Amino acid sequence: MGVVGIGGLFFRAGDPDALALWYRIHLHIGAGCNADAAGPVDEWSWMTHGGPTVFAPFKADSDYFPADKAFMLNLRVEGLEALLASLAEAGIAAETRAEWDSPEVGRFARIHDPEGNPIELWEPPA
Repeated sequence: MGVVGIGGLFFRAGDPDALALWYRIHLHIGAGCNADAAGPVDEWSWMTHGGPTVFAPFKADSDYFPADKAFMLNLRVEGLEALLASLAEAGIAAETRAEWDSPEVGRFARIHDPEGNPIELWEPPA
């Protein structure tokens, strides 16, 4: 049998503990989090909902995300407007553009974590 999903995402951080806490607080992801609020948690994993995952290398000169970053994290979300409101309350700036959205693909917003890593929030169509 071949690969059936992404098992983890590992990246360097100047302050891994603080960055992990930021992701847990503001996006509810990381070790000890569960997308199903009533579901069990474990100290090492983030339990997610199944769904589409895009795996796509980009050209080195792509302007889809900042040129000084090797990656952009794309997170599939439910309730994008509520999440954006929560982020705004926490002082986290988000960018939205009408041209990013389409009925066939969904809606998008972009934020950055405290270390400047780009994060795309994607709400697929209902």
